[in-house]
Amino acid sequence: MLLGETIGVALGALRANKLRSFLTMLGVVIGVGAVIAVVALGRGAQESVNARISALGTTLLTVQPGQIFAPGGVSSGNDRAPMTVADAKALDSAGPAVAAVEPEMQKQLQVQYLNTNTNTTVLGTTPNYLDVRKYTMAYGKMFTAGDDRGSRSVAVLGAAIPDNLGVPAANLVGQNVRIGGFLFQVLGVLASKGNSGGFGNPDDQVLIPLTTAQFRVFGSDRLRQIGVLAESEAEIPQAMAAIQRTLRRVHRLRVGIPDDFQIRNQADFLNTLGETTQIFTFLLSGIAAVSLLVGGIGIMNIMLVSVTERTREIGVRKALGATPKNILLQFLIEAVVLCLLGGLGGIVFGWVGAVALAKFGNFNTSVAPSSVLLAFFFSGFVGILFGVWPARRAASLDPIQSLRYE
Repeated sequence: MLLGETIGVALGALRANKLRSFLTMLGVVIGVGAVIAVVALGRGAQESVNARISALGTTLLTVQPGQIFAPGGVSSGNDRAPMTVADAKALDSAGPAVAAVEPEMQKQLQVQYLNTNTNTTVLGTTPNYLDVRKYTMAYGKMFTAGDDRGSRSVAVLGAAIPDNLGVPAANLVGQNVRIGGFLFQVLGVLASKGNSGGFGNPDDQVLIPLTTAQFRVFGSDRLRQIGVLAESEAEIPQAMAAIQRTLRRVHRLRVGIPDDFQIRNQADFLNTLGETTQIFTFLLSGIAAVSLLVGGIGIMNIMLVSVTERTREIGVRKALGATPKNILLQFLIEAVVLCLLGGLGGIVFGWVGAVALAKFGNFNTSVAPSSVLLAFFFSGFVGILFGVWPARRAASLDPIQSLRYE
C-alpha cells in the first residue's frame, strides 16, 4: 500500500471520530500550554531580576552584616554582627578605588497623609542615594547634605507611595506627611523603577536623611547595608580588598578570625537569583510535563480502544493486501497527528496564557522560541512513544481471527 494512501486512511479515521479525537488531544494541549506558560513565567522573572540589578550599575558593591561566629560555631541564625554609621564613615576614606559610600538603615513604618495611610519601607540614607542606586527624580528634589547634617524632617517618596495614598504625585510635593508619628515635609517623588516580578517593589519606599533616621525616628545607628561604588569595573577587586581591610580594622578582627560582614557585587546577585529562578522554572516545568505525559497515556488508551473497535476493519485491510507494516504505520500516524495537533493547540494556549499572566496578573513573562520548539517536538515524541504499542498490537492481529471478530 502506498504511503499516501496509508496517511489518507489514518486521517480519515480521525475525521470520523472528531469529538473523540479532540478530547484525546486535549490532554496534550494542556500539557504543552502549561510547559510554555511556566517557562515564560520563569524566563520573564529572570530577565526582570537581571534588568533591575544591571540598572543599579556594574560597579556597585553591597556590604551587609555577617553572622556572628562563636568558638562553637554560629551562635544563632538570626544573630548578625553590628554594622554602624561609623563603619560607613570609615569606608569614605578606604582608598582611591572607592568612589562613593551610601549607608542605609531601614524600618517598616506607617506613612499617613490626611485620612489615608500606607505601611511601607522607610530608608535612612544620604543624598548620594540617587547616584549610587541609579534613581532619578520625577517631581521635586532630593534632600541635601545640609538637610542631613541638620537632621531635618524632610522626605522623598518612592513612585508607588502616592498611588498607595490615593494622591497625585505632583500634589504631594511640599505637603506634610506623618512617618512613624513624626511630621515630615515631602521634597520630591522618585521616578519609577518598575516592579521586579516578585522580588520586592523598589518603588514602595520613603527616603529620609540618615541623621534624622538615626537620632529622631529609629533611635539607632545600626545599618542594614552599605552601598559602595567602585571607580570602575577594573577596580572592583581593589575596592573589595580596601573595604575588607578597613572594616576588619574598624571591627578589630585579629588574623584568623573570619569576617563579620559580607561584600557582594552585582555578579553575585545575578548568579544567585539566576540559579534560584532556574530551579523554580525546572521544578514547575517538570510538574507541567507530567500533564503532557498524562495526555500521552490518554492517547495510548484511546488508540488501544480504537484497535479493539476496528479489529474487523483491520482484518479486511489485511485480506485486501495490507501488510503489518502498513497497519503499524497507519495507527502510528494517527497517534502522532493527534499529538502534533495537540502541540499546536498547546502553543497557542501557552502563548495566550503567558500574555494573560502579564496583562492581568502583572507578572513578567517572556516566551522563548526554543521552549515552543521543544514543547512541539516533545509532543511528537509523546505520540510516537505512546502510539507504538497500540500500532504494534494492530499490526500483529491475525487477519482470519480479525474477520471473525464481532
